[in-house]
Amino acid sequence: MQYHEAANFLFDLRRFGVDPGVEAVQDLLAAMDVSPTEGSGPAYVQVAGTNGKGSTARMVESILREAGLSVGLYSSPHLEHLTERVRIDGREMPRSAVAEFVTEAKPWLVDRAADGAPLTFFEVVTAMGIWQFERADVDVAVLEVGLGGELDATSAVEPIASAVTNVSLEHTGVLGETVEEIAETKAHVAPKGRRLVTGTEGAALSTVRDVAGQVGASGVITVGDDEWMGEGATADDEAHAGSEAAVSGAHPHVAVSYDGRVTHQQAAVSVAADDWSVDAEIPLLGKHQAENAGVACVLARQVGDELGVDVDRTALKRGLARADWPGRFEVMGQSPLTVLDGAHNPEACETVAETLSTFEHDDCHLVVAAMHDKDTAAMAAALPDGSVTTCAPATDRAEDPEVLARTFEDAGYDEVRSTGSVANALSLAREDAEADDALLVTGSLYAVAEARATWTRLQIPKRVQSIDEAETVLRTAQVSKPGIWRMRGKADHRVLHTRVQQRQAEYLKQEMLSLDGECSASALRSGGELHDVVLSGTMAQFKRLAEKLQGQPWGLSELGEEIRERLGIQHSPPERDLPWPQDRTAVMGVLNVTPDSFHDGGEYERVEDAVSRAEAMVEAGADVIDVGGESTRPGADPVEVEEELDRVLPVVEELSELDVPTSVDTRRPEVARAVVDAGADVLNDVEGLQDPAMRRVVAETGVPVVLMHSIEAPVDPNTAVEYDDVVEETIRALGNRLLAAEKAGIDREQVIVDPGIGFGKTARESFELLDRLGEFEALGCPLLFGHSHKSMFELTGEEAGDAPHSTVAASALAARNGADVVRVHDVAENVAAVNVADATDDPEGFEP
Repeated sequence: MQYHEAANFLFDLRRFGVDPGVEAVQDLLAAMDVSPTEGSGPAYVQVAGTNGKGSTARMVESILREAGLSVGLYSSPHLEHLTERVRIDGREMPRSAVAEFVTEAKPWLVDRAADGAPLTFFEVVTAMGIWQFERADVDVAVLEVGLGGELDATSAVEPIASAVTNVSLEHTGVLGETVEEIAETKAHVAPKGRRLVTGTEGAALSTVRDVAGQVGASGVITVGDDEWMGEGATADDEAHAGSEAAVSGAHPHVAVSYDGRVTHQQAAVSVAADDWSVDAEIPLLGKHQAENAGVACVLARQVGDELGVDVDRTALKRGLARADWPGRFEVMGQSPLTVLDGAHNPEACETVAETLSTFEHDDCHLVVAAMHDKDTAAMAAALPDGSVTTCAPATDRAEDPEVLARTFEDAGYDEVRSTGSVANALSLAREDAEADDALLVTGSLYAVAEARATWTRLQIPKRVQSIDEAETVLRTAQVSKPGIWRMRGKADHRVLHTRVQQRQAEYLKQEMLSLDGECSASALRSGGELHDVVLSGTMAQFKRLAEKLQGQPWGLSELGEEIRERLGIQHSPPERDLPWPQDRTAVMGVLNVTPDSFHDGGEYERVEDAVSRAEAMVEAGADVIDVGGESTRPGADPVEVEEELDRVLPVVEELSELDVPTSVDTRRPEVARAVVDAGADVLNDVEGLQDPAMRRVVAETGVPVVLMHSIEAPVDPNTAVEYDDVVEETIRALGNRLLAAEKAGIDREQVIVDPGIGFGKTARESFELLDRLGEFEALGCPLLFGHSHKSMFELTGEEAGDAPHSTVAASALAARNGADVVRVHDVAENVAAVNVADATDDPEGFEP
C-alpha cells in the first residue's frame, strides 16, 4: 500500500460522527496486538484542557527529551501533513509507517464498519500513534487529549501522569452546558494512585478535585499565578509538589510568574514549588504560557520520579527553552508585526488580544476564519479593534466568510470585508499594513495552517535524466501507479516538486496542461493535508505558467512568484556578504583543537601547533579555517563550556591576524558570543540553531552562520533514523530551522546550510545526499558539504577517520552537484578536486 492510499482511507473516516468512548480504540489496538495498559511499553502522559494543552504537551515532551529520554508526542490537529500528529524525538512519523499501519488495520476497520460500528478519523489516528509509540519502544509518550477526557480516544491508555490545563465553555453539545460539566469529563484523565496536575481554579477546580478522587487519584497539584482564585487549594491537600508541607490559604502548590517578553519571540517565566524552582525563557508568548510551563514542569518531574530519571533544573530550563509550537502566537515578521495564532474560542481570543497589546504598533489588521460551530460573536467581541478581512479555509466546517463578516459588523468593527481564501485575505491585509502596524491571522488553526504556507512552502528542483529517475520523483510525490506510467517519459525538462492545497493542485494541473507542460499530482482525494505536485516543462512553459497565475485567487499569484524565484525567471540571486569567494567552490579547512576528534584528535591542542596548522592550510589554498573545540564524532563525550572556551579562544585570537576568515564550530551560545567578540567571522552550529539563545547570538552579532541538519550532537551510533526520502526530509527540516532563524531576526542572506553528513544518516543515505545536492537550491542558501574522512566511505573501501582518496573524489562531485563550500582536513588535495569540478562547469570563465 502506498502512502496516498493509506491517507485517503484515513481521511475518508472523517465522514463518521463522534461516538464518545474508548472501547473501540482499545478493540482496534487489541486486534493489532498492542496492549498499552499492560505497563510493559511506554509510560503515558495525558494532557487535557480547553486551551493550552498542545503547548503544554510540547513542553513536557521537550523537557523529558532534555532529561535523556526517548519521547513520543501525539497532538492534533496537523498544520500541513497527517504525519505531524505522531512524532518520536521530534521527528514526524514516516509515511511508510502510516501505510504499514493502515495495511494492517484496514481489514478489521472495514469489518467493523460493515457491522454498523465504524471508528472515527480521530480514533483511528490516535490508535496509530499509540501503535507507533509501542513498536518504537519509546520511554514516554505524551498524548494531547482531543475532546473532554473520560471518553476521549487517548484514554485507551493508563497514564502515569496527567493534567487538566484549564476549563472554559467549548463543544457544549458534546461535553456539557456548564464549566462544571466540562471539567467533570476532563478530570477523568486523572492517574490512578497519583496526583492530577491542574491549572484550573474556582468551580472548575472544585469539580476537578472531586472527580479526581472518585477515579482513584491521590489528589491534585494546583498551578497558578498571583491572581489565582483558589477554591480548591485547601488544607485537605497533603503537600506542595515535591514536599510534605501543609497547604494553607488560597495559594497554588506551584506558583508561576510571567515576567514579560525578552525578545519578540521569547518570554521569561518562573516556576516555583517548595523544594524546586526554575527560571526559563520560553519561545511561546503570553501570560497563559507561564501556567502551561508550570503544569509541564510538574508533569515532567512526576514522570521522572516514576521512571527513576532525574529531571533537574537544567532539563527543565533547556526543555522549556526549546519547546516551540507553530501557530501559537507565532511571530512571523516584525515590519509589520505579523502574528499567527490559532485561537478558536472566546477565551483564547481574549488571550491573544492581551498578548498582542504588549507589542507597540499602530493599526491592527485582522485576518479571521472560524468553524461554523464556534461562538463567533463572542470571539469577535474579544479580538482587538482594527480592520477585518474574513475568509474560509478549505474545509467543510468553515463558516461562510460573508456570514462571519456580518458578525464582526454587528460587533462594532468599522472596516470589514470578506474574501474567499485565507491566502487572498492574507495578501490583502499585507498590502494594507504599514511597517509599524500589526497583522493578526486567527480564529482557526486551519486558517493558520494555510497562512503559514506562505512562509514554509518549498519549491524543490528535481534532476531528471532518465526514466528511472522520473519514476522515483513521481513515486515520492504519491502519484498513482497508472499516473507514473503515463507521466514518466514526459518529466525530462525542468522539474519542480512542491506541496499545495487540493484546489491549488487542480488549478495548477489545468493551467500547466494548457501550456503543453505536465503536472502530476498526488493521488490523495481529500483536502485533509497538502497535496504533492510535480511540475515539469520547459523554462518558457514555466514562465507562461507564472504569468497565468498572476492575479489568481487561493494564493496562486504568490505561488507563481515562488516559481519565478526558484527557477530564476526574471529574478537574480540575492547578494550575500560572505567572507570567502562566491564565484567558485570555497574550501573550508578543519582545525580541531580537541584531544578526541575522529581524524586528527590531539595533534593541534597546543596553540602554537594550531596556528602553524592554520597557516599551512591557508598556504595550501584554504578560503576559511573552521576551529572546533568539541568533538561530535559518534560516542564523543560532551565538554563543559569553560573547557571549550579554554580550547578555542586563544586560537581564535591568534588566527585573527590571518588573511582568511575564521569560523568556529560550536553548539553553545556562550562560546559563540565569546568567539565572535574575539574576532571569529563565522559560526558553525552542528545543532542547526535549535537553541533559541544561539539564534539570538547570531541575530545580534550579524555574523554568517552554518546551519547544519542533525538528529543529535554528538552522534549516538545506536540511534536509528527512518526516512521516507532522506533528501527531501533533510531539506524540509532545514527549511523549518531557517524559518525559526528568520523569525528570530536572522537574515537569510547570512545563512549557509549543511545537510549534516553522518549525523543521523547511513553511508548509503549520505551518498544519496551527495548525488542530489542540487535539490537544496529550494532553500535559497549557499550549501556547505562536510564529508571529510567520514564513515560513509567505508562503503567505498576506506576507513572512517582515514579516507583521503574517497574524500577528494567526493569533493569534486559535491562541487559539481552544487556545493558552494566543502569542509575538509586535507586542503591541497581537495582544492585541486574542486578546481577540476569548477573548471569543467565553466571552462571559459574558470580562474583558479
